[in-house]
Amino acid sequence: MKFNSRPKIAVIGLGYVGLPLARLFSTKYETTGYDIDCERVRTLNSGHDTTLEVPDEALRAAFERGLRCTCDINDIRECDFYIITVPTPVDDNHTPDLTPLYRASETVGRVIARGDVVVYESTVYPGVTEEECIPVVERMSGLRVNEDFFAGYSPERINPGDKTHTVDKIKKVVSGSTAEAGRYVESIYSSVITAGTYLAPSIKVAEASKVIENSQRDINIAFINEIAKILSTLDIDTYDVLEAAATKWNFHSYKPGLVGGHCIGVDPYYLAQCGLKHGFYPEVIMAGRQMNDSMGSYVADRVVKTMLRKGIGVLNADILLLGFSFKENCPDVRNSKVIDIARHLQQYNTNVFVYDPWVDAGYVAREYKVNMVEQLPAHKFDAAVLTVAHDIFSEIDIRSCLKKESAVFDVKGVLPRETVDGRL
Repeated sequence: MKFNSRPKIAVIGLGYVGLPLARLFSTKYETTGYDIDCERVRTLNSGHDTTLEVPDEALRAAFERGLRCTCDINDIRECDFYIITVPTPVDDNHTPDLTPLYRASETVGRVIARGDVVVYESTVYPGVTEEECIPVVERMSGLRVNEDFFAGYSPERINPGDKTHTVDKIKKVVSGSTAEAGRYVESIYSSVITAGTYLAPSIKVAEASKVIENSQRDINIAFINEIAKILSTLDIDTYDVLEAAATKWNFHSYKPGLVGGHCIGVDPYYLAQCGLKHGFYPEVIMAGRQMNDSMGSYVADRVVKTMLRKGIGVLNADILLLGFSFKENCPDVRNSKVIDIARHLQQYNTNVFVYDPWVDAGYVAREYKVNMVEQLPAHKFDAAVLTVAHDIFSEIDIRSCLKKESAVFDVKGVLPRETVDGRL
């Protein structure tokens, strides 16, 4: 099979992963970004990325080079290298939801032609690409993989909000449905990824490599969260202990806290599902998930205890949460665990308010049913909880937002110790 060395690339899904990738590929290839969300496409075509992953000037430059964004499937029919970058969430029972992948595969199946290649970047457990997704493409197209078209898998490694480790500066794992297809996929990615590529021996290996990356981090953070709970009962400061332990050269430094977002808080469930599917119960993975999922309610309880210790009434108290995105200096609220703190505090009949200048306040208020504060000081609060370490919060005098008798709790361990009443 002779592959096209100058393919026309279509990126399916223009979110946190797809848009930066489409912009990058547009520096060398004719590239079209496709998304079923026409409002998202309209906003991008106006020159603005609401995720802030691609700066407006970089987006405009990409359009000047020829990048197109569309919600019309006919605009990608002439492409021959399809990259799928749609979300892979879990449902309320933490079961992997492959619906976006199925729909994206149907889309590609409607336009793919002989000799074309489809590459998946969405995080999945081993086997999903070949056993779940490719059959959909075959059914919709009437073509056969490795006979009429070829497939690949290259796990995304986007770190939202990180302007240093951008998509081109992170080494890319690639793979193909045949050895020849793998080499071809690698050649296309390596032409734009300056950090280099790694050709995995199979699609399943590439899938597994991605899902264990975040599961490993999840388990490590769960261990530190458990340590933080133990040390709290002993009235020992967790950060003092971590600082002392970090003096040993081979100590791995992790901090306690909330574990949300689109990767670490989700991917372990995909790996667990794979184990369960094959008759194995993943005890360590699930224990880590249970520990990390418990941190929202644990923080809320610590906040209440801190207030009571200072003689501050909890009933009908006004509590300010500083931050709602799942990580610092980023507008991404997907799977944010700050909502767990808010909901648990509300069970104490407190009035919870959230201030986060990074996020779309209207969206958060509608979707999460929380009181958003547009600017500070709105009024005087009984307590404040730093939940996300946005740089902008270092410029705020938190005490100016509080009543004379009040409490400050630091989830992130970044505030000066003399200014807080409690921290993880």
